[in-house]
Amino acid sequence: MMVKICGITNREDALAAIEGGAAALGFNFYPASPRYITPEAAAEISAGLPAVWPAIWKVGVFVDEAPERVLRIARQAGLDIAQLHGSESREDYPRGIRVWRAIRVRDGRIPEAFNGPAEAVLLDGPASGESFDWRSIRGGLPNEGKLILAGGLDAGNVRQAIEQARPWGVDACSRLESAPGRKDHFKMAEFLKAALAATP
Repeated sequence: MMVKICGITNREDALAAIEGGAAALGFNFYPASPRYITPEAAAEISAGLPAVWPAIWKVGVFVDEAPERVLRIARQAGLDIAQLHGSESREDYPRGIRVWRAIRVRDGRIPEAFNGPAEAVLLDGPASGESFDWRSIRGGLPNEGKLILAGGLDAGNVRQAIEQARPWGVDACSRLESAPGRKDHFKMAEFLKAALAATP
């Protein structure tokens, strides 16, 4: 199970996430987000990760950014993956970096078509911290890449979410925080423990 902790804004949270078993860290480059981080700060966190640990994927969250800017930030911040949350079309996908496509599930409906191709599709709740009916996506999505489940996940519900949806990975952020952009290390550790224990 690939477990990603999103909304990382400081080194302490990054280290705690990795120590708990996270495979990926998410950095939010959308200026309107309360979890926004500058490329310079993300680069400093990435550079400060101990080299003795296995490779941790650094994922950049972008909303309707030009592909050239996505690639520029990716190089600056040392990103491995671009996670696109806007209305980007196929032509807007940056070339030369792995792409995860994020889509919000609204009114319990899964969009029938995506603007792929992407390595993975991240299905998010209708709003930050909100979940949706995980049973509707059990077994994945036809003709799409790997499935990542997000939206309202925490230690109390991630096992059920994994059992119902059978995703490739899970992603959590707001329910693991003490304040926007600041992780509660106990909540984060419990979430990681529950998610990894629920891996089929």
